[in-house]
Amino acid sequence: MKKKWLAALAALLLVLAGCTSNSSTTAEGGKSKPAAQKEDISKFPMTVKNDGKIIDGGVLKYGLVSDTPFEGTLSYAFYTGVPDAEILQFFDESLFRTNGDYEITNDGAATYELSDDKKTMTIRIKDNVNWHDGQPVTAEDLEYAYLVIGHKDYTGVRYGDALIQDIVGMDEYHSGKADKIAGIKVIDKKTLTITWKHANPSVLTGIWAYPLPKHYLKDVPIKQLAQSDKIRKNPIGFGPFKVKKIVPGESVEFVRNDDYWAGKPNLAGVILKVVSPQVVLQALKKGDIDVAEFPTDQYLNAKGTKNIQFIGKIDLAYNYIGFKLGHWDAKKQENVMDNPKFQNKKLRQAMAYAINNQEVADRLYHGLRFPATTLIPPSFPGYHDKTIKGYTYNPEKAKQLLDEAGYKDVNGDGLREDPNGKKFTINFLSMSGGDIAEPLAKFYMQCWKDVGLDVQLVDGRLAEFNSFYDMVEKDDPKVDVYAAAWGTGTDVDPYGLYGRNVMFNYSRWVNEKNDELLEKGHSEQAFDKEYRRKIYSEWQKLMNEEVPVIPTLYRSAIYAVNNRVANFTVDPSSKLTWKDVGVTSEQPEVSE
Repeated sequence: MKKKWLAALAALLLVLAGCTSNSSTTAEGGKSKPAAQKEDISKFPMTVKNDGKIIDGGVLKYGLVSDTPFEGTLSYAFYTGVPDAEILQFFDESLFRTNGDYEITNDGAATYELSDDKKTMTIRIKDNVNWHDGQPVTAEDLEYAYLVIGHKDYTGVRYGDALIQDIVGMDEYHSGKADKIAGIKVIDKKTLTITWKHANPSVLTGIWAYPLPKHYLKDVPIKQLAQSDKIRKNPIGFGPFKVKKIVPGESVEFVRNDDYWAGKPNLAGVILKVVSPQVVLQALKKGDIDVAEFPTDQYLNAKGTKNIQFIGKIDLAYNYIGFKLGHWDAKKQENVMDNPKFQNKKLRQAMAYAINNQEVADRLYHGLRFPATTLIPPSFPGYHDKTIKGYTYNPEKAKQLLDEAGYKDVNGDGLREDPNGKKFTINFLSMSGGDIAEPLAKFYMQCWKDVGLDVQLVDGRLAEFNSFYDMVEKDDPKVDVYAAAWGTGTDVDPYGLYGRNVMFNYSRWVNEKNDELLEKGHSEQAFDKEYRRKIYSEWQKLMNEEVPVIPTLYRSAIYAVNNRVANFTVDPSSKLTWKDVGVTSEQPEVSE
């Protein structure tokens, strides 16, 4: 424990050298600091190299890297955390496969046709697609998923999706005025149509295509589904593996689904277990796990390990600092911006200028995370606006903005009071996990202190994953500012994270121009990619100006893979799936 703390402290001191009130990102005492060793994610392969013959009956060991137990809400309709999504990928899936641009194709478990007016989609589920209990996946199962998500008793967050809200008749169903969704029609056992009020280009990248097994779940009241044993203990899907055994929060054992619609998987099974970030490298070296998403801050220590390969790409994700500007009105199903503490955008802008993201990226992540400039990451190259420079480190600008906003050091103690001359303390929520979680939180707090802001951790400590998101989602009044991350999914449309009627809009920021641009971004006109690009550029500029959240870092997704694993990829254009993954030896390679 002492060694870990010393390593963390060393990392913190290294970073803080570039975050003092009289220094720049590259100067310390007038001398240039040595350059940090940097990696380039674009040079990583995206698919493992293994030409060996895949053996029959191999079992792969998958490490779910987390310092807390997984929540275990094992349904695409209800989960909220990445750990649960990592489990879901093995036993359930979308009806559609996608291409390298994340657009749906007809290569999956269903095919589709879009009407000439682009408002109606006909979906046909293939005949050999069956649930793990042998029952066929039907059109009614997909309809049932929409009936669950749109129901007034639904306890999840997927109803905030613009495509779901825009289905003809969804408003009436959601309000309880209708018992069916008029825009969803079951044509026959395997065919249904979905009709929207408006044409929306996101239908090709963001359509909800995760059916729910109606025959299995229909007897459970919708308000109880998320906590039911049929989702948390005995879930079923139609993916390549079946859930055999769950040790809550710790591990899941999967066995091969011989009846998988795309063919018999190569692996006989998968054993998934939670592995702490602190020991993941040792677990990989010893062969205790074959595959894990690897912490980027540990990559330099792991680079060159003989028994594993590293593959990676720019992630569909970003880190950010969020401001709590209001609350979620569950009755009205909308965000209300009524918290006065951070309504002055100059205060928010000042806090953005105070953070030295380049130093974090270089010194803690060695270039495998890099400063974020907008809320559409470069993993969407057609829509990410490179001309926006974001909030580069500028503490003097931060101080100027705070002065203009009325936050001044009245008492001469180095800390600023609010415009009314009262003590101004910011309560900061940050998450535990890995050796750098605490140094990183302290780094942010020190950067803000350097411009005169008193920032304290909520309850004086870091929060573990589940309690962190519980506080954020419920708008805990103790939280003023929080550090989090978003996975964007494959749909570039940011409505699902920043819309007025979206629960995921955790900052609770609402703005009429934001409403207008988000609406235009998924309008019929936005099928014209040039028009959509222009709208999203304008949206990125608006968010940069208003800064309801501060984008901090773009992320690289790196996976460490044992040399015995074949056909594992993170390439979005590859047709390889978990069905194709195999191992070429009974035992994993180990590092000497």
